[in-house]
Amino acid sequence: MTVIDIVNEFGFLWKATSPPVMNLQQLEYIAAVDRLRSFSRAAEACNITQATLSTMIRKLEDELGVVLFDRKTSPIITTDCGKEIIAEARTLLFHANRLKILAAESLGRVEGLLKLGIIPTIAGNLLHRILPVLLEKYPGLQLQIQEITTGNIVQQLKAGLLDAGIVSTPLNQPEVKEDILYYEKLMVYGDIAASETRFLSPKDIANQRIWLLERGNCLTGQVMRICDLQTRPMDENLQFQPNSFDSLLSMVDSMDGLTLLPELYVADMPAARRGKVHDFSAPHPVREVSLIYHRPYAKLRLLEVLAHEIKLKLRAELQTSHLKSSDMTIAPILNA
Repeated sequence: MTVIDIVNEFGFLWKATSPPVMNLQQLEYIAAVDRLRSFSRAAEACNITQATLSTMIRKLEDELGVVLFDRKTSPIITTDCGKEIIAEARTLLFHANRLKILAAESLGRVEGLLKLGIIPTIAGNLLHRILPVLLEKYPGLQLQIQEITTGNIVQQLKAGLLDAGIVSTPLNQPEVKEDILYYEKLMVYGDIAASETRFLSPKDIANQRIWLLERGNCLTGQVMRICDLQTRPMDENLQFQPNSFDSLLSMVDSMDGLTLLPELYVADMPAARRGKVHDFSAPHPVREVSLIYHRPYAKLRLLEVLAHEIKLKLRAELQTSHLKSSDMTIAPILNA
């Protein structure tokens, strides 16, 4: 059958059309707007101008013949049709990233983007130890790190906004996988007579004046559990919940009392303050720190490298590396 025969039979002639201009960048842009509910914040997250982002999204909408976002609202609302398309876009982005990682792995390279969440009570004393190692050994590795709470990390893992998190565990959430990185002692800070430290156990200080970080902080919950503490104010006319170790130590120094600190924080303290740190007797209370993830498949190689380097770096620094399991008691998470 000739072209003329086709035209005569079907009454039309297929025309060559221009190829679609849709690309992965556009899919990243619409996913960012859907996540952040703002064109300006999405443009900032994607490192482009708002005008460029708006133009690229408008071109994609024109190509698809649909409106993805209701721009008259604040914050921006994704249309029903847009929700379905963006869900598919995220799937495509997931597999596109997987292709890049497979290619890098086949060549023995460690490269790609890793989005990581870490809780503040770990970040301050872990990141400065491990980041120089990672950036020097793996120049192709790109890290995006957020300091956020455990709850937000878990939520963003499940939403696909983070690849992994570093938190205190166990969380006891079956859908979240945990790779234990290290254990670190919890140690007492404050003025304690030498005679009182001979057989110091967590419950020995339960009746002391104990200063804690703000409520909701996982370390606060752990301290309350291991010391069998009840919620009570420090003074009848004072309610203060510091959100940093520096504020916590200042209160202990100026108003007496005790607090508990993780081992890595103690290692970073000035020598003068380390003189007020006391160890518990065995079994030592420790906090378990883990790398957690929800869907590791696309970036499993990067997660394995991150976990390996952290374990290797801290093995020589932590006292727990030389303790038997029977010499440690894992501090439970309060709401676990």
